[in-house]
Amino acid sequence: MADAVSIFMAIGLSEQKAKETLKNEALSSTLKKAIEQAQGLLGSASIDKTAGTLLYNMVTRLKDSNRLSFLTEYIITRKITSELQLSAALDFLKNHPQENLDRLEFEAACGVGVVVTPEQIEDAVELIIRKHKDQLLAERYRFNMGILMGEARTALKWADGKIVKNEVDMQVLHLLGPKTEADLEKNPKVYFYCLSNTEGKSLMEQLRGEALKFHKTGENYKTEGYVVTPNTMTLLKKHLEETGGQVRTRFPPEPNGILHIGHAKAINFNFGFAKANNGICFLRYDDTNPEKEEEKYFTAIREMVEWLGYKPYAVTHASDNFQLLYDLAVDLIRRGHAYVCHQRGEELKGHNVPPSPWRERPVEESLLLFDRMRKGMFAEGEVTLRMKMVMEDGKMDPVAYRIKYTPHHRTGDTWCIYPTYDYTHCLCDSIENITHSLCTKEFQSRRSSYFWLCNALDVYCPVQWEYGRLNLTYTVVSKRKIIKLVETAIVRDWDDPRLFTLTALRRRGFPPQAINNFCARVGVTVAQTTMEPHLLEACVREVLNDTAPRVMAVLEPLKVTITNLPHFSSFEISFPDFPANEAKGSHVVPFSKTIFIEQSDFREVMEKGYKRLTPDQPVGLRHAGYVISVQVNDGCGNVCELEVSCASSDSVEKPKAFIQWVSDPLQCEVRLYERLFLHKNPEDPAEVPAGFLRDINPYSITVIESASVDRSVGKAKVFDKFQFERVGYFSVDPDSTSEKLVFNRTVMLKEDPGKI
Repeated sequence: MADAVSIFMAIGLSEQKAKETLKNEALSSTLKKAIEQAQGLLGSASIDKTAGTLLYNMVTRLKDSNRLSFLTEYIITRKITSELQLSAALDFLKNHPQENLDRLEFEAACGVGVVVTPEQIEDAVELIIRKHKDQLLAERYRFNMGILMGEARTALKWADGKIVKNEVDMQVLHLLGPKTEADLEKNPKVYFYCLSNTEGKSLMEQLRGEALKFHKTGENYKTEGYVVTPNTMTLLKKHLEETGGQVRTRFPPEPNGILHIGHAKAINFNFGFAKANNGICFLRYDDTNPEKEEEKYFTAIREMVEWLGYKPYAVTHASDNFQLLYDLAVDLIRRGHAYVCHQRGEELKGHNVPPSPWRERPVEESLLLFDRMRKGMFAEGEVTLRMKMVMEDGKMDPVAYRIKYTPHHRTGDTWCIYPTYDYTHCLCDSIENITHSLCTKEFQSRRSSYFWLCNALDVYCPVQWEYGRLNLTYTVVSKRKIIKLVETAIVRDWDDPRLFTLTALRRRGFPPQAINNFCARVGVTVAQTTMEPHLLEACVREVLNDTAPRVMAVLEPLKVTITNLPHFSSFEISFPDFPANEAKGSHVVPFSKTIFIEQSDFREVMEKGYKRLTPDQPVGLRHAGYVISVQVNDGCGNVCELEVSCASSDSVEKPKAFIQWVSDPLQCEVRLYERLFLHKNPEDPAEVPAGFLRDINPYSITVIESASVDRSVGKAKVFDKFQFERVGYFSVDPDSTSEKLVFNRTVMLKEDPGKI
């Protein structure tokens, strides 16, 4: 194992990354092959770090092992020299699985041999600066410079990113001059969305007034596709009298599962749109399926809405309106727009289903049969009430009511017939005087039926607007699939921190502000959006960097005895909660003859580039004001204990590095999380033919039972968050007890590839 670790570290991997790689047998085997092939091409020369990083990234993402030597050759011969080129190469190979590749076509696709001159970079950046000149002069250094970089990278696809950034920085400096005191004043953070024409706008700005081109309250009839009846204007006038022209939205989840990251966008959109326009938003439970609804889901949904910072104007239920919905169904039959049908469910499935033979049955007969349905005189599935209309997707006569002999969570045995979504949704919107019925894109095919039903019953008709769903890669959010994960004990429950349910993200330590900021960055798009988890994690880091106090912890403690301190010497050291802003407070930690450091912060043998403690190299102790040097180690192979001497940092040469340490620490349990799935799209049969349950990452959780943390966290409460210096951001888990704290790693610190 030690040899393999050395081989992997020789190409630039950190010791921790090398050890993690070895845990994955298939990955480590392929990486060894790539290294062997590379060395065969290089001869006696070594693999430099840039090539080594590209080899590692190539191996982790390559689907076809037959292309290993092909890509290795391009990397080692420096034809592929950047991550951008590698991504293009991998995409090309994925889309061209044939054995005989056209090398010229391949090289053109991934920029082989393309040289971008400094003059080209200068000219392209100059054009971009000129385009944004007025806004730059107005906003100065508060302008979102990411926009400039984004446009520059698009225009200069194969240029060196560092050179492009330097050119952008230089031309901005030339235009604006050095930063002034006003430029340096800290402004509240505004999170930017760069996926459409709402660049540079906060979520509230994206949702306010004319920004979305939505209809004004009372002007529903101006919306494309809205059907105007002889009574429309009278109904709209009455609606305006009842609402005072106020914007009204609703968030209508089904209480049969836990909310996930996609729902966070829906919550932000519905509640945010109302808030941005001085309106109100209802939390309405769509509780029309008693077989799957449980109290825990009702409670968890409201809890998550409020956790994200939103307070519903009112909490309502579709079941509040069961009697009124039934009366409206009777009216629909009387108007000739609905009928009782005896076709079974399987007969209604598929496309081009023939019309029901009962479609033209007499109104009085349907009224009698519907009354008998309510009285429980038919078996489940024997009859349904269907509406006489054709939906946009071609589905004919959707079901309005079906029989279910299951007690309802709120109404008990009062009802044995329950309305469907297609019937309930628009009518509850009408009853609550909703102005903007915001829903995801898959409901676009129901828009015409939404308008049809309200108009068929001659009731106020709101307007349905659709927006794109938010999806994340490397996860599943389907209720059915999460239940499978729980039932097979792959995850503990809906709040397992490896999931992307909102309860799981809270347990992992994601702040609600970070989730809202992520939704703001994604923006309000019509197209479905699929994002990488690391973009959400970046929002988490930004919030925690400002809010999570720093403490010291060591995950794998190595005992260190300071020989030149008296045996009973112990004193306290002040430790800033936020080293960048010490005015925000501090705490004290003990310092004594015995301390503990991270095992990986000591090496017996000095290696090139290693900056921490070795027998020949001292290291500083963070915030202590001391530098330690090795005197003796126990020589037991894996190094169980060190003896060191310490000196004031003022009296010795500044060390190359400073490490965290603990003295008289608390013992705690630490849980480290990685992605739950190995592939980006675990539900895609083309990517994971065996199904998502066979795509589980065996190293998605690592439990360290005997980590050490400084005593300042002793009174921490569940969900309190900290930055363990040099380790990552952590949150207190609900499994914590008065005897032992349990911490979940929320996210790692920003990775610096150049740091060892």
